[in-house]
Amino acid sequence: MEKIWLKNYPANMPQEIDATQYSSLVQLLDEAMRQYADRVAFRCMGASLTYGEMDRQSANLASWLQAQGLTKGARVAVMMPNILQYPVAVAGILRAGCVVVNVNPMYTPRELEHQLHDSGAEAIIILENFASTLQAVQARGHLKHVVVASMGDLMGTLKGALTNFVVRRVRKMVPAWSLPGHVSFNSVLSKGAAKPYTPQQIGLDDVAFLQYTGGTTGVSKGATLLQRNLLSNVLQCEAWLTNGLDTSKIQQLNVVCALPLYHIFALTVCCLMGIRNGACMLLIPNPRDIAGFIKELSSFRFHMFPAVNTLYSGLMNNPDFAKLDFSSLLVTIGGGMAVQKAVAERWKAVTGTPIIEGYGLSETSPVATCNPNNIDCYTGSIGMPLPSTEVAIRDDDGKDVELGQSGEICIRGPQVMAGYWRRPEETAKVMTDDGFFKTGDVGVMDEHGFVKIVDRKKDMVLVSGFNVYPNEVEDVAVQHPGVLEAAVIGVPDKHSGEAVKLFIVKRDPDLTVEDVAEFCKQQLTGYKRPKYIEFRDELPKSNVGKILRRELRDADQKKAA
Repeated sequence: MEKIWLKNYPANMPQEIDATQYSSLVQLLDEAMRQYADRVAFRCMGASLTYGEMDRQSANLASWLQAQGLTKGARVAVMMPNILQYPVAVAGILRAGCVVVNVNPMYTPRELEHQLHDSGAEAIIILENFASTLQAVQARGHLKHVVVASMGDLMGTLKGALTNFVVRRVRKMVPAWSLPGHVSFNSVLSKGAAKPYTPQQIGLDDVAFLQYTGGTTGVSKGATLLQRNLLSNVLQCEAWLTNGLDTSKIQQLNVVCALPLYHIFALTVCCLMGIRNGACMLLIPNPRDIAGFIKELSSFRFHMFPAVNTLYSGLMNNPDFAKLDFSSLLVTIGGGMAVQKAVAERWKAVTGTPIIEGYGLSETSPVATCNPNNIDCYTGSIGMPLPSTEVAIRDDDGKDVELGQSGEICIRGPQVMAGYWRRPEETAKVMTDDGFFKTGDVGVMDEHGFVKIVDRKKDMVLVSGFNVYPNEVEDVAVQHPGVLEAAVIGVPDKHSGEAVKLFIVKRDPDLTVEDVAEFCKQQLTGYKRPKYIEFRDELPKSNVGKILRRELRDADQKKAA
């Protein structure tokens, strides 16, 4: 297979990266924390954490974990939003030689129990706001150690106490909980400081993270990400995003971290890549609070802004966002879901900077393809394969299709996972004999090596034998000025097998079904037009803002029954 994209790489872009310049992620962390010791690494809610402080505190946490008898390879869960304790916890777990198991703080007890049991986690570091969830399942688990953090930890005595009082008493964000035998986060750091930290022998093929997938195709599975996988993707993303950017006038890169760091996109592109470059990262614990988010941005000269389509849209729907100073913004990175043309064009008009759309999955650490950072407008594609990455478009028999033909996007590269944690049968379903990961996404590649997503195989709607891809219909719908958000599913139809159903969240309260239908009629051929249109107050979304078509399908099926 010819790597046609290499001919169209931006100038000075390396074709390959070398992850062996580091022995492990821990070496990357150690070197960055010492090189940039005096710099602020993270900001959150008016408090800050320097690289030097992160170095000392993560070493204290590592020594405490080792003192509890957690050996190399032991799994430690982390259940926290974007707060200062998160990077300290992750660095400490890795430095202890353990494996980080990222947990969505919004999980229900059932979802948490599955992940703790499946990963075999021996310990968990959890924010007290979510401790009641753990309480509901603790008796049925095998956790040996529970560390409970409070929002005000690491903010200093006075500010920390005030923050905890507001969170607990004023906003009442901490449900009552009881976890016998737990230890507080700050107590762990104090106890760890009195014990020696013993650096571990960690190699590129050791497991670093268990990153659980959303479970949209079945039970949630842990993507086993090695030290090599994360290191490779950090270096790939860095080469791709920094190539051609004029950073000569920047003393320190400022990165907006609104996406949750427990999500693989933010973990790699914001946290790990940011640390390697000595960046200052602004942590946003609750990006759904758009007004509060914009207030934080007003005092932060941001250079890099990774996010998802729905977050960009939500920000621009607040009139205060346009009042911000965007003169320092160098790169906006869209991922996690398709960036819609209407959103991309509005973002460019408001900020003066295009959204550079990329693509990846938990199984690829995550970034596999990305648009070049020298684009000046929406491309509708997910870009080209990153250095050291190959993309093949294959049919159902595993054969490469002709350029311009659609097929399953398959990825090979050093960022591809080792497999699903303790699920060899599931791993075999997605890994080919020649080392490609089958994404389940349908796409096409053009003659320049740019890839365009058509849709998920399972989301495709079959209308009278014709394929309808939800992304296309959704992209059309949101271009109507009265539409805020849109989602499409297929529903059973006795005449055509399936029909297109469109869910709409209104921007204009006077919008009617007839308005939407007429607009779609003008934009879409007959079989692609929605047969059913339903207005909703909101659409179900994942923790990173991705619209969950599966939940819409399930709800629609129950209603029909």
